[in-house]
Amino acid sequence: MHSGEIVLVDLVQSDGKTKRRPALLLRQMPPFNDWLLCGVSTQLHQEVAGFDIPLSSGQAYFKETGLLKDSIIRLGFLAVLPSRQIIGKIGTVPSEVISLALERLSLHLKP
Repeated sequence: MHSGEIVLVDLVQSDGKTKRRPALLLRQMPPFNDWLLCGVSTQLHQEVAGFDIPLSSGQAYFKETGLLKDSIIRLGFLAVLPSRQIIGKIGTVPSEVISLALERLSLHLKP
């Protein structure tokens, strides 16, 4: 597994229920190399403009994402999971997208 891969995981939702959904692998975290990841959603109306990252079928790399519909990378929907809880890879995003995601997240976390 590598940063920038879109994988399937079971994530806890805001209602406390678990749902299988795509997620973007951001970075492995010390000391156990668990994955910091963020959810990917087709609920486009939830996009936080200038923060979340849209993935649309009009983008040249969309087919490589493995996604079936236009989606958003929800940078506010974070989780840390061990590799054993990652069900499998469905696709990837270009390095520019993962760099943008990490940049937006780090800018948001700065005081």
